[in-house]
Amino acid sequence: MQPVWRNVLRAALGAALFVWSAAPVMADAKSDQALIEAAGRGDAVAVQRLLGEGASVSARDGQGRTALLAATHAAAGVGTEAARLLIAAGADVNAKDHIEDSPYLYAAAEGRDDILKLTLAHGADLASTNRYGGTGLIPAAHHGHLQTVRILLGTRIDKDHVNKLGWTALLEAIVLGDGGPVHTEIVRELVRAGADVTIADRDGVSPLAHARRRGYAAIAAILEAAGAR
Repeated sequence: MQPVWRNVLRAALGAALFVWSAAPVMADAKSDQALIEAAGRGDAVAVQRLLGEGASVSARDGQGRTALLAATHAAAGVGTEAARLLIAAGADVNAKDHIEDSPYLYAAAEGRDDILKLTLAHGADLASTNRYGGTGLIPAAHHGHLQTVRILLGTRIDKDHVNKLGWTALLEAIVLGDGGPVHTEIVRELVRAGADVTIADRDGVSPLAHARRRGYAAIAAILEAAGAR
């Protein structure tokens, strides 16, 4: 009987050890998701507490988003302090989600300039591209984020990168812009920074031709002064 009792005891000890070792793993996973949720709310106090408790800045949610990307998704200005804490804790500014957005790329596309500056200061990959094959500069120009465009033009980003649609930042500012004062100024900034005004789209239509077709006289004048034909 002695071996039987010994086996029972071993089984009981094994079960106890399993429960003891599994509990921290479950708790960690819960804390990780709580961190992502807190970051998405821009709750810097909760983010700091959870980081102190050991929550991982590398954890992902069901969409593949890290806490830093969730903070970047928060309304403008809301997630900045949470993002600052996460970056200080080692969050990857280039970590992409399931649709190929990263904190850097999303900040650029949506004009989250405070977070964008943080990502640029902590290793943002200027050559990284979104699901459309565009750098951060292209959607910034498209969406009319003038200050964002200025920030990015102050870096070594490729001003003439062509995305999967066959468009540069200059083309997107014209084709997808509204021709108003903001997009006109974005075109001016791109041209001033040395963007190539001769790069046409896949159909051979030049930036100047697009501007003229849409009746964007101010933009056309900028391009003509830069030697566009």
